[in-house]
Amino acid sequence: MNQFERITTNSEETSQFAAKLAGRLQPGDVLALEGDLGAGKTTFTKGLAKGLEIKRTVNSPTFTIIKEYKGKLPLYHMDVYRVGDAFEDLGFDEYFEGEGVTVVEWAHLIEEQLPLERLTIFLYREEGDTRRMVFVPQGKRYEQLCKEIFS
Repeated sequence: MNQFERITTNSEETSQFAAKLAGRLQPGDVLALEGDLGAGKTTFTKGLAKGLEIKRTVNSPTFTIIKEYKGKLPLYHMDVYRVGDAFEDLGFDEYFEGEGVTVVEWAHLIEEQLPLERLTIFLYREEGDTRRMVFVPQGKRYEQLCKEIFS
């Protein structure tokens, strides 16, 4: 399995790279975000929102679990950190197969609910504001997407 890596030196670079990715996303795309607290998952999602021309302020849906934003494509932003065992009742499939782009923070917690084909992005906090992002495409669609944004 191929993986792609990008280093950013500040939150603006992280956001800009996410906005670049957003320009190539399609309805039904699923991005699984992994990283410790403060690694940049929400910053990355804010950049996606900017690239999708979403005007509302994007913040982590920690207590609501799912937030929906309207833009060029709808953005479904999930934070499943506090879901526990109740995830079966939340209708994740409807989002994953919907008309928008789904971003799932702490995605490993609902691994069995995620589509097999997706783009998993690991965010690592390095020194200072530097972040290392590792993109792991799962499926031909996401492999091609990574080749496009990393070329």
